[in-house]
Amino acid sequence: MQHKNRSVLSSLVAMLFLIAWSCGNPDSSQPETQTDSPGIADSVQASLDRGRYLANHVTGCLDCHSQRDFTKYAGPIIPGTEGKGGELFDPKVGVPGEIYAPNITPAALKDWTDEELTRAITEGINKKGDTLFPLMPYMTFAQMSQADIQDIIRYIRSLAPIENTVPPRKLFIPIAAAVPPHPKPDLAKNIKPSPDDPVKYGEYLVRSGSCSDCHTPMVNGAPDFARYMAGGNSFSDGVFTVISPNITSDTLTGIGKWTEEMFLQKFAASAEKARQADKPGAINTFMPWEFFASMKQEDLKAIYAYLRTVKPVQQTIVKWPPPSSQKKAKS
Repeated sequence: MQHKNRSVLSSLVAMLFLIAWSCGNPDSSQPETQTDSPGIADSVQASLDRGRYLANHVTGCLDCHSQRDFTKYAGPIIPGTEGKGGELFDPKVGVPGEIYAPNITPAALKDWTDEELTRAITEGINKKGDTLFPLMPYMTFAQMSQADIQDIIRYIRSLAPIENTVPPRKLFIPIAAAVPPHPKPDLAKNIKPSPDDPVKYGEYLVRSGSCSDCHTPMVNGAPDFARYMAGGNSFSDGVFTVISPNITSDTLTGIGKWTEEMFLQKFAASAEKARQADKPGAINTFMPWEFFASMKQEDLKAIYAYLRTVKPVQQTIVKWPPPSSQKKAKS
């Protein structure tokens, strides 16, 4: 799956997803769960572990809100920057202006209530009441289960606090032009499918990971769902340009001939430390392979099972276009 900070590079794609949740202790900035009972303590730890897993390996929170080293393959996170924000997204990645990923460590969120965090994550409205640019895939996160959003918030609050003031955004267009009207989500109605149904659970993981943001081609600023997951979006950082691949079930140009083992091996091989040590140059990617390769094997298998059900779309993709064709690929 070709991905730039999973929310990152798609820029305007994420704005078409929605529905949501409401979390935690709305009247306090910290959860007030007492942990003097072993059963409660175990429950809190399970919630924290789930949130850590989602934020690091599914939803990509740390992928966007940390700083990545793109002198290495797939841009692994620079140790010590987890959650500090500051990563710049600009016209090179399809953003109409300059947006810096916010600091999401407790140093920046200490005055936020759980309710305010939930609203930002699933409605795109920050503490000040400002609308977030849909580079943050809040319309996708709005479709996650209430429990999963709560777990992510619990984990974010556990990050090491890092003092880092992030510059304000500078957009070339009014925010209203980037965000279509959407209803307030009712997160309590969202259901997380059972892992016992791998296709439905795989679909849930793919949606939570905003995979479509990168892999569904854009036409006139909107996703072309007739070619859902057929790839073709171009992303560049000025050093390399990469085109998101076709991951439909098409047997000629997609992954229709891939076995489950081939799918799993793709993740494992792309996240190898030895490969990261290389200087990739123009053969690089925004896809955070290290994050996704560390997903549970059963979750990757569920994603594979779901992608097998995606309508085949024949569309040949050249992942790293030669310089002479990059201008055409970006248009």
